[in-house]
Amino acid sequence: MFEQAFKNIDAVLRKEAGCTTELDYTEQSSWLLFLKYLDGLEQDRATEAELDGKKYFYILDKPYRWETWAAPKGKDGKLDHNATLTGDDLRDFVNGKLFPYLHGFKQRATGPDTIEYKIGEIFGEIKNKIQSGYNLREIIDHIDELRFRSQTEKHELSHLYEAKIKNMGNAGRNGGEYYTPRPLIRAIIQVVRPKIGDKIYDGACGSAGFLCESFVYLTSKGKLTTKDLNTLQTRMFYGKEKKSLAYVIAIMNMILHGIEAPNVIHTNTLSENLADIQDKNRYDVVLANPPFGGKERPEVQQNFPIRTGETAFLFLQHFIKILKAGGRGGVVIKNTFLSNTDNASVSLRKLLLESCNLHTVLDCPGGTFQGAGVKTVVLFFEKGSPTRKIWFYQLDPGRNLGKTNPLNDDDLAEFVKLQKTFADSPKSWSLDAKDIDPATFDLSMKNPEGGEEIVHRSPKKIMDEIAALDAESAEVLGNIKALL
Repeated sequence: MFEQAFKNIDAVLRKEAGCTTELDYTEQSSWLLFLKYLDGLEQDRATEAELDGKKYFYILDKPYRWETWAAPKGKDGKLDHNATLTGDDLRDFVNGKLFPYLHGFKQRATGPDTIEYKIGEIFGEIKNKIQSGYNLREIIDHIDELRFRSQTEKHELSHLYEAKIKNMGNAGRNGGEYYTPRPLIRAIIQVVRPKIGDKIYDGACGSAGFLCESFVYLTSKGKLTTKDLNTLQTRMFYGKEKKSLAYVIAIMNMILHGIEAPNVIHTNTLSENLADIQDKNRYDVVLANPPFGGKERPEVQQNFPIRTGETAFLFLQHFIKILKAGGRGGVVIKNTFLSNTDNASVSLRKLLLESCNLHTVLDCPGGTFQGAGVKTVVLFFEKGSPTRKIWFYQLDPGRNLGKTNPLNDDDLAEFVKLQKTFADSPKSWSLDAKDIDPATFDLSMKNPEGGEEIVHRSPKKIMDEIAALDAESAEVLGNIKALL
């Protein structure tokens, strides 16, 4: 039922002149999903308060509750068409009254960690792009069919929402920055092994995949106490996100995974001066796939000891600084980080190797990230002691990865297994820190078993990747022609 409702919503959005991409579809369904979720949450809390003989104070005033403006019901529990807004009346109410009212919560909230503040942030950052009030009414009716009450319902909805985020990642252009393949995230989490009570942080959280998958990992560990569940809900998952659309999606994604009041802040992480980070600001675990290829302004670079315009290199400095002593990190970065000869790259490798134990490097094949040809590695490290030995693993699924043939959990099973003991294999080997060149700190080591260098691809692999990309382009063009 839920899957069909999502398909129906997208079908209506495709008719909208204001919604032209998968990013628009996800954004517009997200704010409506959020308000529907909030209505269910308020009703549950009101019922609990009544059972306890207490009065419940609603977050939203009555005219702005879902049950009032979006889906008023008659005594028979069915939609009351006489009280239902539609057409221009609905559009004008949403744009002229609902959004300004909800945005005002940002000023009225007691702090950024409250759900009131999140409401204000979300509705200050996005706009209603559904120009037809009749289309909006049709979408609302589909959203109203959804239920968020049981864990089973939330679980199904979270899977459907993840699929929407994945489609955004496959949409090309800047959609991919919101989506890190979930099998890769799950493997990173299995290596870092977060535990109940750890403060887990992603300073470039995108759609909050690392935080959501960490929650799933920890809640699937067996019986949890009430104290454990409260800790999971309120004091474990922290994120920052610069872009407004990603921020909204992160909030909704965490809610659907079962985290009711996500600790995600809408901010530019790199605008924070590293010198201002104190012990109270630090985290036990950092899990992240920061954006790379960006060029940060000189005033942003001033916040970092190692000055560089490369966004990912600034994030890596931030992550090292913000980890507690003994804290663990799993961070995706462009593989040229291992061998670049510019001063910033050399200095950053030196910083990482001397301040952290870089124990594992996972080399990911081309095609791991849909719509992005950049090759990446994952750095696994612990802060507080220098690197002694690095274990490298070259991931090779034995096939060309692409949109129709993505990375899966089985592809990473051997890596996760061998990493536990840092075992040597045809795909893995170790490097002693004493063998690293102290002048360049170059880490682009050749596989002793005769594999390729981590940084360089063979001509055959490059040609195979080009062929795979050509096939995907032909498929996309075919889909476009079919729509015309």
